[in-house]
Amino acid sequence: MTPTLEAMSQGLVVSSLHELDQHHTHAHHPENPSRLVAAWHGLQAADLGDAISLLQPRLASRAELELVHDVHYLDALERFCESGGGNVDADTRASQGSWATACLGVGAGLQLLDAVEAGIAPAGFALIRPPGHHALVDAAMGFCLFNNIAIAAKSRTTRGERVLIVDWDVHHGNGTQAIFWDDPNVLFVSSQLVGHWPFSGEVSETGGPGARGATINFPFPEGATGDVFLRAYDTVVAAAVEEFRPDWVLISAGFDSHRADPLGGLGLTSGDFAAMARRLMQFAPGRVVLFLEGGYDLDATAASVGATAAALVGETHRGESQTNGGPGATVVAAASRAHDQAING
Repeated sequence: MTPTLEAMSQGLVVSSLHELDQHHTHAHHPENPSRLVAAWHGLQAADLGDAISLLQPRLASRAELELVHDVHYLDALERFCESGGGNVDADTRASQGSWATACLGVGAGLQLLDAVEAGIAPAGFALIRPPGHHALVDAAMGFCLFNNIAIAAKSRTTRGERVLIVDWDVHHGNGTQAIFWDDPNVLFVSSQLVGHWPFSGEVSETGGPGARGATINFPFPEGATGDVFLRAYDTVVAAAVEEFRPDWVLISAGFDSHRADPLGGLGLTSGDFAAMARRLMQFAPGRVVLFLEGGYDLDATAASVGATAAALVGETHRGESQTNGGPGATVVAAASRAHDQAING
C-alpha cells in the first residue's frame, strides 16, 4: 500500500545550477541566467531550513541523453557549442558553455529521482536551465536543448515503471507529448494557454494507437484561474490516474503561467502553484520530482518557487492567495469527453 503524505516524513531534495550556469543567451533574451538566480532566491526566501537537502548537480552521460535524443542531433549540438554557439533557431540560443550546462540539467533531474527513490526526501525540485519540454528527439526548440523531464521519465519506463508527467507551463509541452505520444507507460497531462505558441495541445490530442487516452490536454482561455486547474486535476486527471496507477509524478513546473509573466496570459499566482503541487503529490506520494521550465518575470518566478517548495514540505510560504472565478470550466468538460472517447472508442 502506498503511504499517505501524512504518514511520510516531509522534506525536499533540491539540485540547482545557479552557481554552475554557463548557458549564455543574448542579454535581452527572456531565457537568461537571472532566472536561476531568482529561483534560488525564492527558495532561500521560503526559509525551509532542515527540510531542504541540497545536491550538487552531476553531468548526464551520453547514454542517458540517448535515452531520448537522436545521436546525430547530439553530435551536431555538441559541435555547435564547442565552436562558440549562436542561434540554434529563431528563439533558441546556445553558447560555448551550453552543452555542459544542459548536461548538468539532465543529470540534476536524474540524480533527484535516485535521491527520492533512496528515501532522502519524498520530493525533489530541479532548479535548472535551459528548460526542456519543447525539445524534440532530433531538434532544439523554444529555448530548449534537451528534454530534461522526458529523459528522466525514460530512465524509469525502461525499468518497467509508469510515469505521470504534468506540465503546467503556459506553453504546451509539445516535445514531451511527441516523445511519449505512443508510449502507454507515460500519462502526459498538459495545461496551456489556448492558441499560444507552439500552437498545439488541443483536447483532441489524446495519444497514439498504442497509448489511447495517455495524453490529456487542457487548452485554457486567457485569465484561467487556479480553481479551474484544480478541477481538472480532481476530475479528469484523478480518474485517469486511478486506472494508470503511476509509480512517479514528474512535473514540468513552468511559472510563466503566473498572471504577471510577460510571455503568458493565464491568471495563476504563487499560491495556485503551491496548491497544484500539493494536489499532484497525492497521485504518487513519495515519488515526486519537479523540473523548472518557463517563468520570465523574475519576482513571480522567485515567489512561485518559494511557495511551491514550501508546499512540497507541508509548509505555507507567505505570498499570494489562490485565485478563482476565471474561465475554463468548459475546457475541463471537453477534455473529459475527449479522454473518455479515446479510451472507450
